[in-house]
Amino acid sequence: MTTRRKFIKQVAVSTAGTILLPTPSFGNIFTPKAKSVIIIGAGFAGLAAANKLKQRNIDCIVLESRPRIGGRVFSHKMDTDLVVELGGEWVGNSHTRIHELCGELNLELQNNQFDTHMIYKGEYSPAGKWDYSDTWNNTMKKMLKDYGNLTEKDKLVMDKMDWWRYLVQNGCDGRDLDIRELLDSTDFGESIRQVSSFAALAEYAESSEKNEMDLKIKGGNGMLAERLSEKIGKEKILLKHTVSKIVQDGKVKVYCDNGTMFEADKLICTIPTFAMNKIDWQPGLPTEKVSAINELQYARINKHAMLFNDRFWKDESFDMITDQSPHYFYHATKNQKSDKGVLISYSIGEKAAVMANQNDAWNAKMVSETLTPHFGDVSGKLNKQVNYYWGTDHYSKEGLRYVWKRPMV
Repeated sequence: MTTRRKFIKQVAVSTAGTILLPTPSFGNIFTPKAKSVIIIGAGFAGLAAANKLKQRNIDCIVLESRPRIGGRVFSHKMDTDLVVELGGEWVGNSHTRIHELCGELNLELQNNQFDTHMIYKGEYSPAGKWDYSDTWNNTMKKMLKDYGNLTEKDKLVMDKMDWWRYLVQNGCDGRDLDIRELLDSTDFGESIRQVSSFAALAEYAESSEKNEMDLKIKGGNGMLAERLSEKIGKEKILLKHTVSKIVQDGKVKVYCDNGTMFEADKLICTIPTFAMNKIDWQPGLPTEKVSAINELQYARINKHAMLFNDRFWKDESFDMITDQSPHYFYHATKNQKSDKGVLISYSIGEKAAVMANQNDAWNAKMVSETLTPHFGDVSGKLNKQVNYYWGTDHYSKEGLRYVWKRPMV
């Protein structure tokens, strides 16, 4: 069976086959075996690549624009012993490379699954006390079962249709459709009207029961970046080095906006597409790669972390979907012992943009208005707030997930 990952790769090759042809551009000029490598980006990909190169005794240097390592993984200390993720949160059971790295670096992965509560049309339902209709549950089970029988033609047709329309055409409506929109848009970071129906169905058919919201690294996901940097040698990672120009002519020369220049045999680029577009590539990137970069859509995600003086939600595995502006809540300090606790209000799409543009007082009021009718007055328990909106991130201008939706033709 063709998986979602294989399908996307096949479609990319079939629609941009000329990328494989030798042309005078990046990705197509081959040099002898590298003795030195420049890596752009100190996120997990860049650091893991540097770690591999060091194991093979290949000299490398990592250039990073941010004043920190980790990229879109951003662990933040909310209190003395409480760390939350303002960036990438979960490690899935199928994320084998992360598991391998954690094993190699002696990092513990802890359960980070949740039991979902819900607020819908003003009514609160605890975990296990709400569900889709029997009719829709049976339909969805059949769709997941039939996923393995889809032909390549079926997948291409589905890939050109958004998930909302596909659900409607398969009989999802009313309350079922509303809840599907709330839950699925949380997974994808945008409305399901922006998501390919094939990508959505594949996400649920191929992932774990909790849709890859399985694990988290003890001490914060940023621990992986820290351990990798120690292995590489922190002197090999240069922060606040924003690449402005790359020239490839036998060797690779990398110019930074602080006036520094580096030269090596090879280059590995691991930065987000927004940052790639700001670089002067000489010679230019292949047309097909430029088109792919410009067409890739990322989700808009806002994380508003709130430190409370007590864990009034009681359930350590608490998360909750709502149909209000604070779109989704989850307990961000699960497995961290303290009387205090952190809830993160996680908003997507247009809701994320709205939440990000408000001050802490406005966000605290919205959160209180959502939670107080069902958990009592929580406003007096709020100790501290931190907000991060990835949609205006200076380095990526994008969220933590991409939205795979091909244009209708």
